[in-house]
Amino acid sequence: MTLTLADIQAAAKAISGSILETRCRPAETLSRITGASIFVKFENRQFTASFKERGALNRLLALSDEERRAGVIAMSAGNHAQGVAYNAARLGIPATIVMPENTPSIKVEHTEDHGATVVLHGAVLAEASDHAMKLAEENGYTFIHPYDDPLVIAGQGTIALEMLAAVPDLEYLVVPIGGGGLISGMAVAAKAINPDIHLIGVQTSLYPSMADILAGREPKVGGSTIAEGIAVKYPGHITREIVRDLVDDIILVEESHLEQAISLLAGVEKTVAEGAGAAGLAAVLKEPARFSGKKTGLVISGGNIDQRLLATVLMRDLVSQGRLTQLRIAMTDRPGELSRVSKLIGELGGNIVELSHQRVFNTLSAKDTSIEVVVETRDKDQLDAIVKGLEEDGFVVGYF
Repeated sequence: MTLTLADIQAAAKAISGSILETRCRPAETLSRITGASIFVKFENRQFTASFKERGALNRLLALSDEERRAGVIAMSAGNHAQGVAYNAARLGIPATIVMPENTPSIKVEHTEDHGATVVLHGAVLAEASDHAMKLAEENGYTFIHPYDDPLVIAGQGTIALEMLAAVPDLEYLVVPIGGGGLISGMAVAAKAINPDIHLIGVQTSLYPSMADILAGREPKVGGSTIAEGIAVKYPGHITREIVRDLVDDIILVEESHLEQAISLLAGVEKTVAEGAGAAGLAAVLKEPARFSGKKTGLVISGGNIDQRLLATVLMRDLVSQGRLTQLRIAMTDRPGELSRVSKLIGELGGNIVELSHQRVFNTLSAKDTSIEVVVETRDKDQLDAIVKGLEEDGFVVGYF
């Protein structure tokens, strides 16, 4: 199979007017933080908050009249499901989406809201995929693959066309890799337009499937990751060959890099990114020297993140910056001691967010007590000053 620039240009023409041409703009503060010259493509602003709409629509538009009447089926627990469901509904094509039985109810609801019939089957994605293929054969549905399909890949590649039209002299494109559809399409387009551009893929260290396969290893994957959108055990067969030929390197990032990237995008760019969507920035944060001074394009590939998870990530980032800390303070259990602690923290600029006494579950003397205090500070230097002030006043302070 050969995918060409012409295929991607044809996809761009086909989906034009139906898919948002998202902004690609310079990110001055992120550039200052990372040392690179960062340009961000906001694919999280698509209607379903993901780039997946592009490939899904391009594939749906290629269906024959007979295939449209019969309907389509897809397997996905996330963004591909919504991309297929939304665009199939717009085109009047019946769509069935098979999801694993443990798929969060909110994702099921969103997919159904787009007009698709959702079938819950299997404990894992592989079982759901097998069932989807079985239903396709039994009912004459066309299976819409999430990444290993030339038309899907071509649709995703339109992102590179738009980025290089906006910033023709980009030196790097840093793109998340799950199944490989996004980076494959972008690599074909970008390398055809500028053979000297560097394509860098990003995977989590927990799911380095593409990196392992290209190195001749059986993928060793598993674990809980906030980048579930790229937590793929086996990438596509078409995509792995394109990546082998056109992608210059793959960076593996840790969960800490992903959390930092999500928080920076929220705090600096005022945009919501899911873990996979923040992977490009995570790679730059991990290897700043590689991208220093280079014009670097990042794709925020999606923004579908659970609100509770987002809140947790943002709070954990405050902790890592020293702006939110839980202290355990030992003191004599007598009137006025708590007031002294509160006064000292306040005088040194700290804000007490939570406080609780612990008289029983500690190893102190029965005449002593400990308090657990969550303190909000401006930065780590201010926190250190508060701890030093408490210790100088005779209190024993420990961190959680």
